[in-house]
Formats: sequence, structure tokens, C-alpha cells
Amino acid sequence: MKKKEIYSWTMYDWANSAFATTIMAAVLPVYFYDVAAKGIDKTLATSYWGYSQSIAVLIVAVMAPVLGAIADYSNSKKKFLRFFAYMGILASVLLAFVGEGDYLLASFLMIIGTIGFSGGNAFYDAFLPEVASKNEIDSVSARGYAFGYIGGGLLLAINLAMIMKPALFFLPNTLVATQVSFASVGIWWFVFSIPLFKNVHERKHANKKLEGSYIKIGFKRVGNTFREINQYKQLLLFLVAFWLFNDGISTIIKMATIYGRDIGIGSNDLIAALLITQFVGIPFAFFFGWLAKKITAKRALFLALWIYVLIVILGYFMTSALHFYILAMAVGFVQGGAQALSRSIFGSMVPDNRHAEFYGFYGISAKFSAIFGPFLFGLVGQLTGSSRLGIFSLVIFFLVGIFLLSKVDIEKGKEEAESMEPGKEISI
Repeated sequence: MKKKEIYSWTMYDWANSAFATTIMAAVLPVYFYDVAAKGIDKTLATSYWGYSQSIAVLIVAVMAPVLGAIADYSNSKKKFLRFFAYMGILASVLLAFVGEGDYLLASFLMIIGTIGFSGGNAFYDAFLPEVASKNEIDSVSARGYAFGYIGGGLLLAINLAMIMKPALFFLPNTLVATQVSFASVGIWWFVFSIPLFKNVHERKHANKKLEGSYIKIGFKRVGNTFREINQYKQLLLFLVAFWLFNDGISTIIKMATIYGRDIGIGSNDLIAALLITQFVGIPFAFFFGWLAKKITAKRALFLALWIYVLIVILGYFMTSALHFYILAMAVGFVQGGAQALSRSIFGSMVPDNRHAEFYGFYGISAKFSAIFGPFLFGLVGQLTGSSRLGIFSLVIFFLVGIFLLSKVDIEKGKEEAESMEPGKEISI
């Protein structure tokens, strides 16, 4: 029964990662630029997409503490997961009806879909300790991550084939094929969510005493955690560095295709390059784990971030599809490694008895930090009339993040974590 539950749990990652690949990263940004935003200035279209991304992430970030409180204090995780999943599924299907000039509708549905995707993940993650034992929780979590890469990449490959060769799928043209690809995300998400809803059973527990509303409890917990983290100087310094370079990384993920389209690269090339990134990222995530053992995690992370700086600079000068393919592969080299090393470095400086609390704050802060990059990208592009300057502005996030990371003493951070007992403050 346990194996069946674990398999069913991982299949949800397979299911909803299709939204992350086809809609968030690859196909919708191009469709937004070419079709939904038809009739408005192209640089302005790119800026509007950046603003829409920031709005979506802001809403998700504000909701995250409340959703976490609901997950902890109620026996309704499965109901809330189903609600948010269906929200994302419905938004994906409705995107198939977005036509020329419907950029406001496209932005609205993308925001709703992102809320469904991220809101559902809050409850999906909360099921992990229930389906996996303490000894296997890391491997089960990694398996879900791998299933997400494969499932999301597989549907993206199918959708790419559909868009490039619509006649093979009995579709009249590329426009219709693209619209069908949006609907396919909703169908894929729904079908492969069925195993979780059918086979994963929520463990009932005694309800914790609810002192106030979920909203009050959620934000009170975030405030308490932030005050606690202030006692860990090295951990806090690393967290600020992470906020900055993570914003740069997440912005590249969300804005790469629409930026490529704005400078004249074909939509099929853009989607194919993103597909390459998806699959290149799997082995290189493991490579950076190996490299961290050889040269330390901090140095391996430095390497990944300096490669990102190079990617941003070269992105400014990019002119052809070949350049985009090369940069997409470069992103695949470092994307998974940078994120995995950031999570492990953070965890190494967290007290043993505070993992859940501090990682919850880490996740929320990562969402908040991802607001400013797309906004800056859009604002610089709108003010200057050049999306190239918008992409180049991201170098600020990486350079300042690298500088702050250089000031982090990880060994001292580990000592601070080990010396801290519950309720005891570090002497300064």
C-alpha cells in the first residue's frame, strides 16, 4: 500500500509540471507575444508579460502563509489540493479560447492558473511526510522532482511536435495546435492527478487549537520565524543573497521565451530550446551535487552563479536561434544545481529542531523574491523601449547576490545552529 501511495503522490508532480513547462515557460509566452498581444507595441507586450508574472507571484506569496496554516491546522488538505488543482486545470483549458488581442484575458488566466498551480503545491508538499517514512523522505521527494521533469518535458515534446507539424495531429494550422496544447495541459493535469486523489489517504489528526483566523495565524508564524532567523547571522546573510540571485534565476525561467521572441527568434526554436533545458537539467543537477563534495557547496554555487552572469551578458548580445540554443543548454547546466545547492546550504545552517519551520519560511521568501525581477525587466524595457536592456538589468541581482554570498561563513553558520538551543539566544 505504501508503494502505491508513493507512486500516486509522485504522479501529481508528473501531472502539474505540464503547466510549468508548456504554459509558464515555453508556449504561452510566445503565444502571448505573437497572438494575444497583437496590435500593441511589441516591447510593451514583453513588459506586460513581466508585470503579469510579478502580479501572479505576489498573490501566491501573500497566500502562502495562510495556505500553510490551513495545511497544518485542518484535516482538509486533500479538499484544498483538489480545489486549487481544478482551478489550474480550468484556467489551462480556457486559455485555448484566447485569440488575437486578448492579452488581458491571457494575463488573467495565467494568473489564475499560477495560483492554482502554486496553491495546490502547498498541500501536495504537506502530504510528503504522510506517504514517506523519515528514512525515505529525501528519496521520495527527489523522485517526485524527477517525475515532474519527465512528465512536464514529455508533454512539452508532444506539444512541440503538434505545433511544428499540426497536420500529423489532424489540426488545420499552428494557431489551433497551440490552443490545443493549452487544453492538453488541463487534460494531462486532470488525468494524472487521479491516482493521488484515489490512492493517497489523508491521515486524520486531532485538530490543533485554532487561536484566531488562518490569516492571523499564518502571518504571525511568518513574523515569529523571521525574528528567530535574525538570531542566526550567517543564515540571514545567506538568505538575503539567495533572495537576490534566486530572483534573477526565476526571471530568466519566466521571461526567456518572450524575450527571444521579441528579438526575432522563431517560436518553434524557442520551445525546442526550452525542451532541451528541461532534459539537460536532470543530469547536471546530480553533477553539481558531486561537484559540491569535491570543491565545497559554496564554491560550486559560485560557479553556477557566475555562469548565470555570463548567460545574462551573452543574452544581451543574442541575435540568432543558435545563440538561444546555446544559452538554453547553459541554463540547463546550472539551473537545477544552483537551486539544489542553495537549498542544501540553507539546510546546513538550520538548527536540527527547526527544519520544517525554517524551510517553510525559505519557500515563502523564495516566492516573494521572485516578484521584482520580472517587474524590473518589464519596467526597464518599457522605459527604454529595449527588452535587451531589460534582460541585462538582471545582472544586478546576480552580482549583488554573489557579493553577499562571498561574505557568508558557512562553517560559522553551522556553529551558530549547533549552539542554539530552543529559547536561547546567541550571544554577540
